[in-house]
Amino acid sequence: MDKLNGLKRTIYCAELRPADIGKEVVVMGWIQRSRDLGSLIFADVRDRSGICQIVFDENTKKEVYEKAQTLGSEYVVAVKGKVRQRSSINKDIPTGEIEITADDLLILNTAQTPPIYVKDDDNADETLRLKYRYLDLRKPHMQRNFLFRHKVAQIVRNFLSENGFIEIETPMLTKPTPEGARDYLVPSRVNNGKFYALPQSPQLFKQMLMVSGFDRYFQIARCFRDEDLRADRQPEFTQIDCEMSFVEPEDVMGIMEQMVQKIFKETLNVDIQLPLQRMTWQEAMTKYGSDKPDTRFDMQIQIVCDLTKDCGFSVFETAATDPKTSVRCLVAKGAEDKYSRKQIAKLEDLAKTYGAKGLAYIKLTQEGINSPIAKFIPEDKMQKLLEGVGAETGDLVLFVADKHKVAADALGHIRLQLGEDLGLIDKNKFNLLYVTEFPQFEYSEEEQRFMAMHHPFTMPMEEDLDKLDNDLENVRAKAYDMVLNGVELGGGSIRIHDAKIQEKMFECLGFTKESAQEKFGFLLEAFKYGTPPHGGIAFGMDRLIMLLLKENSIRDVIAFPKNQNAICPLTEAPSVSDSSALKELGIIIADTKNKNE
Repeated sequence: MDKLNGLKRTIYCAELRPADIGKEVVVMGWIQRSRDLGSLIFADVRDRSGICQIVFDENTKKEVYEKAQTLGSEYVVAVKGKVRQRSSINKDIPTGEIEITADDLLILNTAQTPPIYVKDDDNADETLRLKYRYLDLRKPHMQRNFLFRHKVAQIVRNFLSENGFIEIETPMLTKPTPEGARDYLVPSRVNNGKFYALPQSPQLFKQMLMVSGFDRYFQIARCFRDEDLRADRQPEFTQIDCEMSFVEPEDVMGIMEQMVQKIFKETLNVDIQLPLQRMTWQEAMTKYGSDKPDTRFDMQIQIVCDLTKDCGFSVFETAATDPKTSVRCLVAKGAEDKYSRKQIAKLEDLAKTYGAKGLAYIKLTQEGINSPIAKFIPEDKMQKLLEGVGAETGDLVLFVADKHKVAADALGHIRLQLGEDLGLIDKNKFNLLYVTEFPQFEYSEEEQRFMAMHHPFTMPMEEDLDKLDNDLENVRAKAYDMVLNGVELGGGSIRIHDAKIQEKMFECLGFTKESAQEKFGFLLEAFKYGTPPHGGIAFGMDRLIMLLLKENSIRDVIAFPKNQNAICPLTEAPSVSDSSALKELGIIIADTKNKNE
């Protein structure tokens, strides 16, 4: 292999422009491709900025030309030469007006034929891409993603620093605490038989930093959760984590929407109008059937109990009069001819996956009403129902009659499916809003008790404090989520700083004083020594980058991700540990082959 021998890069490949014509330059990178035309050799050299064309011709030294004839895909090279105007302009690349005529060529390393093509449209299987991730990351598309990610991180750091936030790192090895997902546990060799947990978030530490008087904290933090994976979820991920003292919800939401506005402007040149819309959780669930509503299209769910309580159809009447259930509908404008019975059956299957017993429909065709339930509803009441929901000829009306949450959830997902099917969603649009006033508690059928919707340190709304004694279902939290195009970008809350309210919260959640002390004693102890009112928020950075770049998977914005089985195909982690290491840690691997026997 050639040595650099003092040769230094003077410019990145894709930075060259017509203004550089006549300059002597040195570029370094990988051979994207080379074309030997006999008396002429063209080679595209690629680095992280992009590519430029190198020309070896009759003016090239013989030994340099012969070396150029040996070039192969992904060879690592350094090229010295002069920039000149290209005879045939390539408008598809930034350097398409110029090329470099080579005076010298160093082959710094050769390469075997890569198992995947280093180009964006290679259609390689994802498992293969992850196995050879270092090659996958060479692709221009992936390079763009990570340069973009770096830019977002810099914007976040600069903005928060300019607004009085202090970047502080919190521990990776900490105490297991119940925060919703399973912890990753790390055995301690020094303290045999005991375990650290990797942090699901820096939640407790950032609250203690407020007790410490830092006033405004942030961290671009690594977090770990042992949970089932999907396209926008990984076992290890990154949060933009923030906490502030002496604040109410509007203080946190106000500064964070400014940060997000700046990210959009400086990365995509998109102007986000502030303040963002505020929508209560109750309004979001009622109108959109989701606590992360996609407001890029306007179709809203309607509660129609008043119109159906005496309509003649017993299923509707029963649901409309029972306080635990309701009848809700969607009106898909102009969609009656877009859905056959078979297609409506698929929508019904979708509703059933979210717990609904069925899906009723009414088509308003030119010939009249087409509906399996029409025979149960008298004509005058049918007319009143359709007028009440604003349905017209050509519309499709879909109904779910069920428990409130089930009806909202089912129609919320059907609404999104209709938006996709009918082309109602503007994919170039960015709709941001805050959802506020989440429920403090949610009832777990599995646990048969109320659990914290966010975490045990979320402050209830002051006007709902009296409901902690006997009406947990209707206690609202000082909690808020930022939502982008139907995806939760980040969530946070004002925290409890009053010891009496915190004690009451633990009681509501079924913690005894002893169990609360065991799990959260270090935080409760800190709270005894003067705790300021405080609150914060955490954004999923990987998810934010994914949405800004319009990628389909979070794995395309994480350098070395796991697959859907939480396995790293590149390193084959997790792997079997050496028996001597296990012995030193005091760990015995149980035989799981017969665990179900």
